[in-house]
Amino acid sequence: MKCFAGSGLSSLEEFSFVDVPTPVPGSGQVRIRNMATALGFVDGLIIRGKYQIKPQLPYIPGGEIAGVIDAVGAGVTSTAVGSRVATWQLGGGLAEFSVVSEDDVVAIPEELDFNAAAAMIVDYQTAHYALFERGGLKEGETVLVSGAAGGVGSVAIQLARRAGARVIAAVSSEAKRERALTLGAHATVTSMGPDIRSEIKALAPLGLDMVLDPVGGSIFEPLFRSLAKEGRHMVVGFAGGSIPALSTNLALLKSASLIGVDIRHFTSAYPEAARSVLRQLFVDVRDHTLAPPAISTFEFSNCYEAFHAIGARDRIGKVVVCPNVS
Repeated sequence: MKCFAGSGLSSLEEFSFVDVPTPVPGSGQVRIRNMATALGFVDGLIIRGKYQIKPQLPYIPGGEIAGVIDAVGAGVTSTAVGSRVATWQLGGGLAEFSVVSEDDVVAIPEELDFNAAAAMIVDYQTAHYALFERGGLKEGETVLVSGAAGGVGSVAIQLARRAGARVIAAVSSEAKRERALTLGAHATVTSMGPDIRSEIKALAPLGLDMVLDPVGGSIFEPLFRSLAKEGRHMVVGFAGGSIPALSTNLALLKSASLIGVDIRHFTSAYPEAARSVLRQLFVDVRDHTLAPPAISTFEFSNCYEAFHAIGARDRIGKVVVCPNVS
């Protein structure tokens, strides 16, 4: 089979298209014909050796996979050849086929296309986990979502509004502002520095009950300072580029909480709960109670361009590569 693999983890230049033997599923495993593989911020970190997990070499990137089971190993009972499934792995998706445990797949509804399913796997689960399992969002609370036009932010807006929260979206451009409002944000702020505090205060004089923050960077501390008493700042990621520090007296003065959101912990420690959440999110998009993800699609031959697109600040939506679609 053809795959996009790297012999090192320092730059994209170490990756190329190679032919390798098609994998054979072992006991309890299934082989997926990969129809769509979504790429995110973490994938860009992994290929440059900047992620906390260092995969074995040679490495095939792309772990957010949607496709069709085309072979099963001995003892597989929960699914079958021909099933449409999604899975999240550390990598392996930028290849024509992937072999995974049968326990790692979630069925995709017939009415949901592969591109949308792949793009939902991490971002939609992360938003749900941050807001509800970790953050305990309640009806009537005010939540600010940073990176609001991004993959996690765009679904967080919808989920928070659906739960009865007031949603403020932090965005960096007019196009992203319009998208956030379309998705259901009640208001927006556009400053990406210390001035963001005054914008927030005008909209939420008593402070924010929650910040859902996939950005970090220069707005991290101003957002934390904008919390109400007993507010929660959900640390989802650092798409802003830098990992900020915080004076802990700020948490003391506000009785505020800084809460980490590691979706990989959720899926590994509570696998059935995570699969249940993803199944329901698939149904919500199928039934049009949640909007599908915005997607930029790339042919398999354009993997280099797909990785460059991950870091484009003007990009709206998720990058999806289609290994088996010509």
